[in-house]
Amino acid sequence: MRKVIAIVGPTASGKTPVSIELAKVSDSEIISADSRQIYKNIPIATAVPDENVRKNVIHHFIEILEPEDDYNAGRYGKDARAVIENLHSDDKNVIIVGGSGLYLRSLIDGLYEEEIDTSDQRNILYEKLQKNGRKALFYELIKIDPETASNLTEYDTRRIIRALEVFYTTGKKISELRKNVPKINFDVILFALQHPRKNLYKKINERVDKMIEIGLINEVRKLYETGYHYKIHNSLNTVGIKEVMMYFDGEIGKPEMLELIKMNTRRYAKRQFTWFKKDKRINWIPVDENTTSAELINEIQKIYEANPGV
Repeated sequence: MRKVIAIVGPTASGKTPVSIELAKVSDSEIISADSRQIYKNIPIATAVPDENVRKNVIHHFIEILEPEDDYNAGRYGKDARAVIENLHSDDKNVIIVGGSGLYLRSLIDGLYEEEIDTSDQRNILYEKLQKNGRKALFYELIKIDPETASNLTEYDTRRIIRALEVFYTTGKKISELRKNVPKINFDVILFALQHPRKNLYKKINERVDKMIEIGLINEVRKLYETGYHYKIHNSLNTVGIKEVMMYFDGEIGKPEMLELIKMNTRRYAKRQFTWFKKDKRINWIPVDENTTSAELINEIQKIYEANPGV
């Protein structure tokens, strides 16, 4: 089977620039595994590669959905697998890049995503959420499906409800249903760039300052003024957008908005790191201030050549 490189890891770790340089030298196309870059009209908030870059390196799953469009990891996994298979049939190389753990899991390992109507159970569960809180739902999932619960925290509300609604609709654990998902027909070699935490947090703070400088507030204002809101559209319930809309709503001031974006981005990066550290297939490459892109690419290519894949 063909081998595919996947560069994963926390936000601001340098996945995008390394993947672009690697794509250039390997004549590859990039499959984005980012659950927010897939949406239009938020390129600054989601750090989408600019158009000039995408003219030189073809990217898939970038800015293809409207903020109100319903999409999920299960659908992404099916769609991304199909695109990769088509590219391979045309004898093209592929690099997967992203930090959305569930999207990557869906693509590489598969997720259960059968077309069944679970809306009745979902509505009941959201009522229970309002009445009893998220912790009660999480404990409910632990009792029903401890395998699925072991990969979540009580803050993963949508995923908890998804697992519960499937169980109460089908009578089957989602962890068992996922084991019947077809396997991919290509091998994936996983890489992540590991920065000292202090350095990564510094990069995050600098990135947020740059986002503000190049127009994040105006980008979010355009959405806000046309009726979009993170409380209504889940695609906008993301770090950088939520805090700016809270500022527009008068809930916080501008200085607090800036600090909240930085703090919440750091927290998100920490959660991403925890998620990916659980995956023992990932090759972690140490990075410091002096590490060059050429050195990283050489290391990735060396491991890639020596590795048989997942």
